[in-house]
Amino acid sequence: MRRAAASVVGMMFKDVTVARKSADQIAKMRAAGRVVAEMHAELREAIRPGVTTRQLDLVARDVIERRGATSNFLGYHGYPAVICTSPNDMIVHGIPGDYRLKEGDIISVDCGAIIEGWHGDAAFTAGVGEISDTARRLLEVTEQSLYAAIEAMVDGNRIGDIGHAVQSVAEAAGFSVVREYVGHAIGTAMHEKPEVPNYGDPGTGRRLRSGNVFAVEPMINVGGPETRVLDDHWSVVTADGSLSAHFEHTIAVTDDGPEILTLP
Repeated sequence: MRRAAASVVGMMFKDVTVARKSADQIAKMRAAGRVVAEMHAELREAIRPGVTTRQLDLVARDVIERRGATSNFLGYHGYPAVICTSPNDMIVHGIPGDYRLKEGDIISVDCGAIIEGWHGDAAFTAGVGEISDTARRLLEVTEQSLYAAIEAMVDGNRIGDIGHAVQSVAEAAGFSVVREYVGHAIGTAMHEKPEVPNYGDPGTGRRLRSGNVFAVEPMINVGGPETRVLDDHWSVVTADGSLSAHFEHTIAVTDDGPEILTLP
């Protein structure tokens, strides 16, 4: 996940070739993705009232070590953890620490792994115990918007089709789409070009081809789309204090349609 470049809108309308991965390279990304999926499964089990976000980071570290993988988050531009933990009005990039989860919270967990130099990256948002109807609906809609985007990831479509799918689902539900932070291509680096905004017009942007691999990650707010960064220079929150949710998968465009690489 990355902050949108100032030129992102212009980039969306350029028909420039996107790097294509071979079947062997995608197989390595699939292996990394399975490590990420295992991290997600264990983190979901660990999320409950009273657990600190630092304890969640330790769960993820254990999976990475056990599977012989490398974290693509730890040390990235100085980032100090292997996952991002972003509760409630925090959108992304929350640093694990002493925050203790409580009943009714929602929390986004973003993590990745590297196998043989190839990256996987995915995120989910979960409720802590019983959550409000608004929070539950936000989680449902954000995940639905991700899968709508994945359905659009077929050979011959364009990046604008991906963003349009996310935007259509989110805004139809009365929520807003974060525009300052976007998805991205992924491969031997976690963040490759082009960027993949969660908004856009259908039929615009770079054309998708078999072998392209992207990390698509809707970030959806209950309130307005505006954001601000906290004093730690990492944590991004909603400007109006409203709840935010974040879901992400790494997806390959194939001749047989989209393949989600970050599944068990």
